[in-house]
This record gives sequence, structure tokens and C-alpha cells, in this order.
Amino acid sequence: MGDPLGTLLLLFGIGFLVANLAIVYDCVQDWRRRRQDLLVWRMPPPRFAALPTVIAVGLGALIVYKLIVLQWPVGRLFGESMMLTYYGYLFPVSLQIRRGFFEEGVRLERGFARWRDITGLTWHDGPPPVLVIVCRGEERAGRLTVPIEHFGAARRILMDRVASRQLQFPQAPLDLGGHDERQDV
Repeated sequence: MGDPLGTLLLLFGIGFLVANLAIVYDCVQDWRRRRQDLLVWRMPPPRFAALPTVIAVGLGALIVYKLIVLQWPVGRLFGESMMLTYYGYLFPVSLQIRRGFFEEGVRLERGFARWRDITGLTWHDGPPPVLVIVCRGEERAGRLTVPIEHFGAARRILMDRVASRQLQFPQAPLDLGGHDERQDV
């Protein structure tokens, strides 16, 4: 604990290593589901799309400076190298993960929801429609921004999943028998 900056950079490195592994896992799952897509699209680039590239260039220059000028050992650059890996490569790759509907479930903006785990959904009206999904065992809802050109097809897929009983919602507290689950979509 004699070097607080080194300890802080090590902790940052561990945190970014976890984030890097999560992105690699998502990319592998996306690659695995390629043949199971029903309706997919790529997310548009974020507003500040160039910012990760600027951060990566700065981190790269910092690593080169520490290696050549300061002659630090490579082992002390773990934190910076994990951040460079994240901002320079894995974050841009994560933007290429396809969102949408698959045979197994729905790829949300953050995470994947299997059809059998979905307990509720609703549409949030807006310029791009947003599908909000609640899953069994989750404390928060997942979101999927649907491009307007895919809105009709997305509703059709959800209605087909309800009709085939792959997507079932729990019974309402007072069910008088006149409720059609397809109308929930």
C-alpha cells in the first residue's frame, strides 16, 4: 500500500477486466445466436461516438510514455492496458452486437431475456418506440429501442409468441375469462 496511485490503477484494471470479460461474453453469445435471428438490427452510434477513440489514443500515448520515457515494468501497466483494451477495441465492438428478436428470446440494450422468463412487457411511445420488458427474478426492467421501420414486425413476433404460448404472462388478480394475452403486446 506504499503506492496509492498504483493501487488505484490496479483496482481500475480489475474493474475494466471484468467489463472486458462481460463484453467478450456478450460478443460470443451474439455470434452463437447468428442463425437464430428473427428480426435484428444494430444500434445507431451514440452521440459521443468519438470519445472512446480519443480516450484510447490518450491511454496508448500514456502507456508508450511510461514504457519508453519512465521505463516502467510492463506489470505496472495493467490498469492502463485494461482501459485501453476496453476503449480502443471492446467498447466499439460491443456497439456492433445486434439487438432484436431471436428464437430463444429478446436481446435488449443490456442483456438477453429468454421468452420463458418474460413476465410482462409494454411499449413506451416516443419518436423511436421502446419495448420495456420485465423478467422473472429481475429487479429492473430491460429496454429495447425498436427502429420505427421494424415496429410492426416486432409486434407481430410478440403476438406470434403469445399465440404459440412461448410468451405467457401471469394471470391477473381478477380474471373474468375475457382477457386475450395477445392484446398485451
